[in-house]
Parts: sequence; structure tokens; C-alpha cells
Amino acid sequence: MDIENGNTDQHADPIEIIYEDEFLVAINKEAGLLVHRSWLDKGETRFALQLTRDAVGCHVYPVHRLDRPTSGVLLFAKSSAVARSLTEAFTERKVSKQYLAVVRGFMSEQGSIDYALSFKPDAIADKFADLDKPAQEAVTHWQRLAQIELPFAVSRKHDTSRYSLVRLTPETGRKHQLRRHMKHLFHPIVGDTSHGDGRHNRFFRTQYDCTRMLLHAQSLALSHPVTGESLVLKAELDDQWRNILEAFDWVKSAEYSSS
Repeated sequence: MDIENGNTDQHADPIEIIYEDEFLVAINKEAGLLVHRSWLDKGETRFALQLTRDAVGCHVYPVHRLDRPTSGVLLFAKSSAVARSLTEAFTERKVSKQYLAVVRGFMSEQGSIDYALSFKPDAIADKFADLDKPAQEAVTHWQRLAQIELPFAVSRKHDTSRYSLVRLTPETGRKHQLRRHMKHLFHPIVGDTSHGDGRHNRFFRTQYDCTRMLLHAQSLALSHPVTGESLVLKAELDDQWRNILEAFDWVKSAEYSSS
């Protein structure tokens, strides 16, 4: 079915709206859902932008991005003017973003990584992009919320396997920033098929039936672009995330609290 032309799939799950007023709408994007149409996935028929538009009954404008495998808070504007204002707020780092992730290994209690990221184009989506872009500043802060050591030898080098639950707060918004930063720190995000560790990804699939990347945009904090009101938009975790948290006794550790 063609959502863009109004022929939606009646059996598809509806979009989850977590906030709406006359200027904005925020959804809890499910893992695996594209934000909008892409040359990379010509066969897809479900997109966050079209689903949100159909749910609220008006055109919506994306103001930031979430990778396809990432779930969580995704914000749209209902007009081009509000979209410009929000885009400026993101660019000027006036929006606070917090993510939840499960990574390989024991991370330190807290820290920051300031590691510039070079432009890595997608073969199709970025075929006309400037490939000579200099590396861009990229800063991410982390806080370890919990950790666990499991009696499974996922790696041949170790008899056990270690994982950390972390809250990630990016200052910048570079492409795949959190995924690439965690890889650079040798703590790849579990389930990341592009920047992660295939052995641990397979272990989570077989042991815990977890088929998604464990990265979730848990909250956005910003000033409303029209009223100036302080907004904190939060997105709940899906079943696969909750299953992992329950299995590792991490439920309370994962609960959102502003830093």
C-alpha cells in the first residue's frame, strides 16, 4: 500500500503520539521505521513522516533525525516557520537529547568523548554529496546506569560477557554519532549491525530474542518555539527493551530522570 498517496495499511500498527499542540507533534518512533522515503529502501511503505501526517490530519515537517534502527522521541513541526525555528534550536544546541543504550563491556561511571567524525556517505542516499567534507566536531557525554556480567563465553577470549546500561547525551548531532563514538571507545551498542560486534548481536538474538539495536531516544528537552514553555518529551521503551531490562534487573536503573 502507498501511504504517501493515502492508501495506508489497515493492519499496520498506528503511530504513537506522545505530544501534540497546534504547532508541534512528537511521536515515539518504533525501531526499524524510516523517518521518510529513501532511495535506500524503495520497497518500504511505512514512514514516520507520512504516518504522523495521517494521524494528525495536516502536513508535518521533520526537524531532526533518528536512524532507522533507533527508537524514541521524534519531533515534527506543523509549519515551515516553526520547523525553521526548531532546526535553529537543534543547530545551536538549545535542545537536550538523552538516549538509553546497552553496550558491550563495563564502561566507566561517567565521561565524555570529543572525537571528530568524518563524513561517511551512503552509497545511494549520498551519491551526490560532497565527499571532501572535513571531519566535524562531535561530542558525547555518558553516564553508566547499571552493569552485568553473564556466565556466557560470547568471545573466545573471555569466559564471561559484560554489558553496561548507559545514558548518552550528545552535544552535537552528527550522522551515526552515538554508534560511531561507542565503537571508537570499544563499547559498541548491542544490536548495531553497522558499527557493532556481530558475536554479541547474535547472542542477544538467540538468548533473549532481541532483534533490534538497543539504542532509544528517551527524551528531548527544549523551549517551545512559539510559547517559550519548557517541554520535556519522553518516549517509553518497547517490549524487546523491557525484556532485556527485566532479564538483567535493570528496570529501575533505566527510569528517566533529568540530569
